[in-house]
Amino acid sequence: MKLYVEGGGDTAVLRTACREGFTNFITKAGIQRRPRVVACGGRRDAYESFCTAIAQGEAAMLLVDSEAAVAAQNQSGPAEQWLPWAHLLQRDNWAKPVGASDTDCHLMVQVMESWFIADRATLQAFFDPGFNAGALPAAANALEGVAKATVYGALQQATRNAKNKAPYGKGEHSFKLLARIDPAKVTAASPWARRFVQALEEKMDK
Repeated sequence: MKLYVEGGGDTAVLRTACREGFTNFITKAGIQRRPRVVACGGRRDAYESFCTAIAQGEAAMLLVDSEAAVAAQNQSGPAEQWLPWAHLLQRDNWAKPVGASDTDCHLMVQVMESWFIADRATLQAFFDPGFNAGALPAAANALEGVAKATVYGALQQATRNAKNKAPYGKGEHSFKLLARIDPAKVTAASPWARRFVQALEEKMDK
């Protein structure tokens, strides 16, 4: 099975880093049989690549940023009954392709960097010395309710005085952090991340 993910930009180096980051995350989540990760660049590219794969009868999953909070009606009841396609239709006008299901579609809520905030110890270790954990959103806040702009701003503020690294930059740091973070902490803080890991494990076991 192929997992089409948002990320990697337009360079071979970044796309390799993206694939490695997601593969490491999936491996550390305990999934023994892993999908082939396809780094697609932008969100729209990931969606279109997924649609092409489904149209060709391939086994595929899609993983993209939600970019915004998910409405309550799209995440009620058991996680396998959530409606990520409804969110993407409302926000992006992306229709669910024929042959796809809601369990083929997964969201990083609200952005991949939200996952990093779930593992503050890894952020601290990666950016020390000079990392300011106090600039991050309060740990008591529901992670998926933290707006995209707030997440980016908090990471910039928390890392601006790091001594050995530049302030957080998506291209420079994102996939290195993704490869290091603890999936258990991410899935504990992010119900949508937990849904993704559980669905991937179930599909790969079939």
